[in-house]
Amino acid sequence: MRFRKWFEHLRSERKQTRRRPEAALTAAPGATAQSPYPAPRARVRPEPAATVIPWGLRVAAEAGWRLLVIAAGLYVLGQVISAVHVIALALVAAILITALLQPTVARLNRHGVPQGFATVLTALCGFVLLGLVGWFVVWQVMNNFDDLSGRIEDGVDDIKRWLVESPFHITEKQIDNATDRIGKSISSRTGQLTDAGIQGFTLVVELIAGVLLTLFSTLFLLYDGARIWAWFLRLAPAAARPALHGAGPRAWHTLTAYVHGTAAIAFIDAACIGLGIYILGVPLALPLAVIIFAAAFVPLVGAVVSGALAVLVALVAEGVFKALLVLLIVLAVQQLEGHILQPFILGHAVRVHPLAVILSVAAGGFVAGIGGAVVAVPLVAVANTVVSYLAAHGDRPDTQAVPGGPDGPDLPSGSHPANPG
Repeated sequence: MRFRKWFEHLRSERKQTRRRPEAALTAAPGATAQSPYPAPRARVRPEPAATVIPWGLRVAAEAGWRLLVIAAGLYVLGQVISAVHVIALALVAAILITALLQPTVARLNRHGVPQGFATVLTALCGFVLLGLVGWFVVWQVMNNFDDLSGRIEDGVDDIKRWLVESPFHITEKQIDNATDRIGKSISSRTGQLTDAGIQGFTLVVELIAGVLLTLFSTLFLLYDGARIWAWFLRLAPAAARPALHGAGPRAWHTLTAYVHGTAAIAFIDAACIGLGIYILGVPLALPLAVIIFAAAFVPLVGAVVSGALAVLVALVAEGVFKALLVLLIVLAVQQLEGHILQPFILGHAVRVHPLAVILSVAAGGFVAGIGGAVVAVPLVAVANTVVSYLAAHGDRPDTQAVPGGPDGPDLPSGSHPANPG
């Protein structure tokens, strides 16, 4: 009987052990029990990437792919602008001219002149003035062409005589051989000159189209610039509109200050150099002054090229001594511009480092030629103003009503982003 009870008890314990293997590991207090099954392997969880990849490498990777996306976007934008470069340059020129003329329209509005009449009057006076200046330059060149050609021939003979008598030991035969080689090289490239002439005709057509586009764009920007700005704000996401609305007037103020300051500096440069070469008796003094004024809108390069042109005309027409005097005048005016005029006139309105000016002019010249060099510095100045404002006020932009926003009314037709109301 006892044997039977003991057998049933052992049988029940065996069944429980099969159902729950972990029960076999449970032992009485003070006793040790061993499981009949092998112990399972502990799972090794992989360490997260934050502890495996160094922090610097992760930051470089995250910044790298974002920079690649930005570079790809800029490349696509550059290709689009290159395809419609005439329209792009015309629009940029219209914005610069608008920045120059818009304060006059605003001043007329404050004196009670209607917006449409003020726009037409300002634009008409501006473009008529530009046309008169261009006509004056052409008239001066054509009127003095015969006298200048005779002076050029005499100047070339004087230069040849100076080279022969100079310590460089250059003979007249060597000069004649160099002149013949230049003439043969030009005559052997007649086909290339023909192609250049065709390209020049295409350039003239594009120039006329660009001038017309600039004219109409300037009229619309002067008349309806505020509504165009409000429409632009509607294209932006609602969360970004307050920040853009705060950065817009500051960017326009920077652009206006740059254009007005550059125009004033260019006028002073042209007046000083033109007066100097006129006193020295160099021909075409007034046309050279106009060229110096126009070239001053190309930072760095324009002053060098226009000054070199004035020195070259003086060298050919009046000789070495007067050419040296013109060179001294040009250098003195450029020093005056760099150390006094620019800091005093532009001041802190356009805060662009000289290295940024050099790099931006070089990049603009490589990408879009003369037009790119002209717009490079104001573009960098405006971008610097916008980025600085967004970095300082991006989380707390201006709380004023946003044009084009869901809660902000449109600006009136006569106002402007830089001077609303």
